[in-house]
Amino acid sequence: MAAIERAEIEASIVDLTHDGEGVADVDGRRVFVPGTLPGERAVIAPRRKRRRYTEADLVRVVAPSPDRVEPPCPVFGRCGGCALQHLAYEAQVRFKQKVVEDAFARIAGLTPDEWLPPITGPEWHYRRRARLGVKHVEAKGRVLVGFRERGAPYITDMSRCPVLVRPLDTLVGELAAMIAQSALKRRLPQIEVAVGDDAPAIVLRVLDPPGNEERRRFAAFGAEHGIDVYLQPGGPGSIEPLGEPRPLRYRLPDFDVTLDFLPTDFIQINGAVNARMVTAAVALAEVRPDDRILDLYCGLGNFTLPFARRAGELLGVEGEAGLVARAMHNARQNGVENARFVAADLAEPDWPFYRREWDIVVLDPPRTGAEVPVRQLGRARPRRIVYVSCHPATLARDAKILADTYGYRLRAARVLDMFPHTHHVEAMAIFDADERTARR
Repeated sequence: MAAIERAEIEASIVDLTHDGEGVADVDGRRVFVPGTLPGERAVIAPRRKRRRYTEADLVRVVAPSPDRVEPPCPVFGRCGGCALQHLAYEAQVRFKQKVVEDAFARIAGLTPDEWLPPITGPEWHYRRRARLGVKHVEAKGRVLVGFRERGAPYITDMSRCPVLVRPLDTLVGELAAMIAQSALKRRLPQIEVAVGDDAPAIVLRVLDPPGNEERRRFAAFGAEHGIDVYLQPGGPGSIEPLGEPRPLRYRLPDFDVTLDFLPTDFIQINGAVNARMVTAAVALAEVRPDDRILDLYCGLGNFTLPFARRAGELLGVEGEAGLVARAMHNARQNGVENARFVAADLAEPDWPFYRREWDIVVLDPPRTGAEVPVRQLGRARPRRIVYVSCHPATLARDAKILADTYGYRLRAARVLDMFPHTHHVEAMAIFDADERTARR
C-alpha cells in the first residue's frame, strides 16, 4: 500500500462494488471512488495505490447518473451507517438484486428458476436495533454519539439519524448532551438501541458503576422522552433497568404471534420487512399439516412459531442458550405446543437432529453461512429448504453444495431489503430436492 500524488483526473464510473463504492477504469486499473454511481463522469483524486486497485476521493460529479438523488442526511458521506443515500431507492433494490445474482453466477454457477419480487418496507425510520458509539472528544469539548465514520475509527459528529425509528431518530444529539453532563462521560463508550412495538429502550454501557446522581440523570432522560433506560456495567448478564421497564416485544399478525425479547437480544433490524419475510417464507415452504420442520439458527422463535402454526412438529435449534430460553418462553406465551427447542453449536456436525427425517428445513444463519448444516441435511434429503441469508457470498457457496453435491434445485430467490440506504444485502432462497429422492 502506498500513498500517491493527488493529481485530479476525470474518469467514467463503470460499476458499483458490493459495498456501494463506484468503480472507475483508469488505464486498465480499477479505481474505487466512494460517492459515485455507474454511468457518471466524475473528477476524482487518487489517494492510495494498493496491489490490485487504487482508492480515490470524489472531487465533483461532471455528468450525474439519472439515478442520483440528493441525500437527505447532512452527514452522509462521512457517517459509515449508510452508503447509498445518493442512489434512488428503486435503483438501490436493483443493485442489491444484482449483487445476489452475481454471487450465484460467480460462486455457484446457478440461476434461480424464478426471481420473486423484492420484499421492501419503509425507506426511513426503519432501524429498531442499533449500536451507537460514544466518545468524549477533548478537542471539541463535548461528547459525540453516533455511528463510526466511513473508513475511520472516529464517531460521526451527528445530532439525528433518519434511519433510526422514532423517537430515537432525533435524540442522538440530546443523548450526547445528557452524557456530557455526567461524571461518566469518559467511561460510557456505547449505547444499544432496542425498540419494540410498544416501547423504545436504550442500554448504556458503563465502565464504572454509576452513582446515585448519574442514575437519576439517566432515569430523568428516559422519563422525559418516553424511553426505558438500562445500564450494562459488564457482560450481557449484567444488564439492569432503571425503574420498571415496559416489555419489549414485536408482533407477527399474520400468525397471531407475539415475541418478547431483551434489549440486547438479536432481532431483525427492520420490523416491517421481517413480518413480510416470515409470511413469504411460510407461504413458499408450502407447509402441510403433518410436516416435520427443522429450524436452524432459530433465535427467539422468529420463524419457528409461525411455521409451527401450520406444521405437525417443529424443532428449533440455536447456539445461544439465552435465546433458546426466550424461544421457549415465547412458545408458551403464544400457546404453541408442537415446537421444541434445543441449544447446539451448529458448527459441529454430530447432532442427533441431523439423523432424523425432516420434510422442511429453515436456515437463517449469520454471515458465515450454514456450510456444516447444509452438508449434513443434504444427505437427509428434506423436500424443501428455505434459506434466509445476510451474506450473498456464503449463500452462494452453500447453494453450490446443495446443487452440485446433493442435486437440489434453486427454485426461487428474492432480495429482502432489510437495510435501505446501506450496502447490506439480504436474500431468501428456496431449494427443492429431486422428487425421486426427497422425503415424503
